Amino acid sequence: MDSASQGGAAPAGAIAVETALAEGRYFNRELSWLAFNRRVLEEASNSKHPLLERVRFLSISASNLDEFFMVRVAGLKAHQALGVEELSPEGLTLTQQLAAIVVDADRLVTSQHDYWATLQAELNEAGMQVVGDEPLDAEAEIWLDQHFREQIFPVLTPQAIDPAHPFPFIPNRGLSLIFELKKGKTSVRELIMAPPSIARFVRIPGDKGRYIAIETLIRRKTEYLFPKYEVLRGGAFRISRDSDIEIEEEAEDLALYFRTAIKRRRRGRVVRLELEPDMPESLVQIVKEGLDATIAITSQTRGFLGMADLAQLVEEDRPDLKFVPFNPRFPERIREHGGDCFAAIKEKDILVHHPYESFEVVVEFIQQAAADPEVVAIKQTLYRAGKQSAIIKALIDAAEAGKSVTAVIELKARFDEEQNLMWANALERAGVQVVYGFIEWKTHAKVSMVIRREEKGFRTYCHFGTGNYHPVTARIYTDLSYFTADSKTGRDAAKLFNYITGYLEPRNLKQLVISPTQMRPELMKLIDAEIANAKAGKPAGIWAKLNALVDPPIIEKLYEASAAGVPIDLVVRGICCLRPGFPGMSENIYVKSIVGRFLEHGRLWCFANGHELPHAEAKVYISSADWMPRNFDRRIEYMLPIGNPTVHAQILDQVMVANLIDNEQSWRLNPDGTYTRLQPKPGQEFNLHDYFMSNPSLSGRGQALKKGRKVPQLRFHRGR
Repeated sequence: MDSASQGGAAPAGAIAVETALAEGRYFNRELSWLAFNRRVLEEASNSKHPLLERVRFLSISASNLDEFFMVRVAGLKAHQALGVEELSPEGLTLTQQLAAIVVDADRLVTSQHDYWATLQAELNEAGMQVVGDEPLDAEAEIWLDQHFREQIFPVLTPQAIDPAHPFPFIPNRGLSLIFELKKGKTSVRELIMAPPSIARFVRIPGDKGRYIAIETLIRRKTEYLFPKYEVLRGGAFRISRDSDIEIEEEAEDLALYFRTAIKRRRRGRVVRLELEPDMPESLVQIVKEGLDATIAITSQTRGFLGMADLAQLVEEDRPDLKFVPFNPRFPERIREHGGDCFAAIKEKDILVHHPYESFEVVVEFIQQAAADPEVVAIKQTLYRAGKQSAIIKALIDAAEAGKSVTAVIELKARFDEEQNLMWANALERAGVQVVYGFIEWKTHAKVSMVIRREEKGFRTYCHFGTGNYHPVTARIYTDLSYFTADSKTGRDAAKLFNYITGYLEPRNLKQLVISPTQMRPELMKLIDAEIANAKAGKPAGIWAKLNALVDPPIIEKLYEASAAGVPIDLVVRGICCLRPGFPGMSENIYVKSIVGRFLEHGRLWCFANGHELPHAEAKVYISSADWMPRNFDRRIEYMLPIGNPTVHAQILDQVMVANLIDNEQSWRLNPDGTYTRLQPKPGQEFNLHDYFMSNPSLSGRGQALKKGRKVPQLRFHRGR
């Protein structure tokens, strides 16, 4: 755009993208995300999962949809309100996208309620029940009545809706009930908000897990709430508010700006209004006007509103209805060194595969650095750290012990901004040098540096992660943690931190490739090399595992590679805008998505480099980035080549191949944008989550690999 506006030629990538607009070369990003959430929802009907785990998948799909409306749809609506009608890469206007989103989202919600009806019936058979308006036994009714009067009623605040009582503020994802009441010739309208401080479900005492939703309980007790009034009609409704935070470049104090912005977000405009069916139109209009939601996306939803809250049911103590607990392994190589992380890493690079291998090794790496008198400095990026962070405590301990500690806190980590501000304050009080990074870019790279005094001088130990330093998500997200004491990598990491803390653009990087300056061009070069090999008759191939593939220039380059005969196999868990398997454009590209017990989150990329994949000479990278414009242009990210033979083999021959051959939790993306679940033949089933829970990894085994059970060799035969 810039070069064209200045009279120069437009970049080749821009020309390719413009050409693609008229050729149906991309899937819409938003609709692709909805298709991903459909795959999450489908796990609620997967009979191979225990019953409460299926309920969990249903709640996750609902929570995902809430966030989608709060962020993505909110952004589209904001642009629409400003009169912006820019085209998406596949050629849709904002109005067309919103219309398609509403249709797909409504279908998704309908399916959620169909699944919930099925799951409710199965829960009843399994000895769990969600109570409706049916009569209960006398003991339960007495307990519910007392519980309501003592624990619920004092917290409720019925409010009349009339000129003297303006419509109250309702928080994001707030659930409320509105009633029309009559007393003699007088009619009034009353609104009751379900207090966010009270759990959505009340458990009725007893061996049987009986639950009642708070709104159901309120309806059962309207005579107590509204004495002498007759309830004529009413209904429940729920809202989602715009929850994105726009960064203003002129913000002088980023922390102060975010404290103010978080408060503003709580009062963001209503984007979505969910209504129970058959709510009288007069009450609907009162709700819309009171919420200033006349242009919000409104839907009538039969049954239970706010299915994300079904996660509370999963807390029931029924191990027979849940996955068998899995205890992550701790790398045996570190145990062989008496638990000394630095001794193990100094001997040889280590790759830890979460959640199959414990996140505790990452925590211990930082804790040992904090306690080690030979450690002089620690540098750490923090994107999402969770509410109970042992890493934060270790950084505080290190600072209080007199070490130089630098923490890069990313305030723009969506929905973790407030938590990150709290951590920043705690770290600063302890003497940690806290840096917020760039105003316009997010620091998304997950990197730790420890500088240690040793016999031959200072040595730098590094950790590079594909996921967050978050103890909870590390148990359910699949990610890679790479530890190295390589000197070139350590110098590159130091330059990366200097870039973030002092805007000192890194030069002469030997190992790391970073965005927003280098990553897309480097990927283009790697793909071009595969194209050149294919044209020269040499072996070529690309394997990649991502969360999302959106970037048009990269997609166009992959299409070019496909046309040159490069076989490309992609595991894209979520959004994929690339159209695979399309004759004359992408017939050599295969895309699949894996959705299962764990959330696939790691990013790894493999290039054949003139050899048949997998091969010891292939180029293998791990990264913090997905192939999206935001990761390439608006975030600090890294990609790192893997040279250590054992780690290289673990990533390429184990992790990547297992993802490619999974056929139990995999969905194939078709040329028309639909997904088809793979159906393995009897006796040929392969579930990568089960495989990694059962089989040890390579680089963390040490001597145990030689003495104990060998790691099975996996083979991938590319077939269509």
